[in-house]
Amino acid sequence: MEFILLNILIIAFFLFLKEYIEDNYFQDILKKRLANTERTEPPFKMAIYIQLLSYLAPLFFSVALKSTKRWVKTEAERKEAINFKLKSELQHLHYQLQPHFFFNSLNNIYSLVDISPDQAKSSIHSLSKLMRYMLYETNLEVVPLSKEIDFLKKYIDLMKLRVSDKTSVSYSFPVKETGIQIAPLLFISLIENAFKHGVSATKPSTIDISMTCDDNTVLFSVENHNFPKKTDDKSGSGIGLQNLEKRLELLYSDKFNFKTILKDDRFLVTLEIKTN
Repeated sequence: MEFILLNILIIAFFLFLKEYIEDNYFQDILKKRLANTERTEPPFKMAIYIQLLSYLAPLFFSVALKSTKRWVKTEAERKEAINFKLKSELQHLHYQLQPHFFFNSLNNIYSLVDISPDQAKSSIHSLSKLMRYMLYETNLEVVPLSKEIDFLKKYIDLMKLRVSDKTSVSYSFPVKETGIQIAPLLFISLIENAFKHGVSATKPSTIDISMTCDDNTVLFSVENHNFPKKTDDKSGSGIGLQNLEKRLELLYSDKFNFKTILKDDRFLVTLEIKTN
């Protein structure tokens, strides 16, 4: 845009200069020639000016046009390169999330093997459905929000199998079809994080998950008790939340609001996304 404006300014200056020269240097000559019935050759300076104008004007406009075309092409190539880089980064983050999710889920199922073999078998079957969605349906830029909700519900139900009666888990999602399209796998890391830090083997705890929709805006929140992990606890690497923040910046830029609040023994995270 700056280049085009510069071209316009240069052309405007050229036209202004032309008018200025004609008004200040050749106006009297033109008046005398119009008043003179005898036609004589134009003065030498005017002849040179006319010749220069006839050659330089087309040349100048031609150079300006070619420069503009070259700039437009360069700008298009630059935007294409940026889009390619963006898609590559998103693809990398997407592929990074899949093994992270699979690893965490397997760890959860492993903890059930000795305690409840039947639940472990059921969990493996549920995990296969979740992985099928992740592998085959999340390669698109956006998916129906209803599919994401179904995926989240299945994951929550899977995670509930490994928690004791001391942990209360509740969730609320839109019941009706919203028609909203959204980037896949944006909310799963927040739920994973709640089950990672919001569950205690000895103390009562709650995990409350909620999603509401208003027009094209999705508001998702998770509130849970917070039980800080010990320094020697290596379960999870925090890659899920890092991945989420990077993807939000790339996908929704200034169209999202991500907040975390830690107060006493409660942790609240909210994510608002404008999808239009």
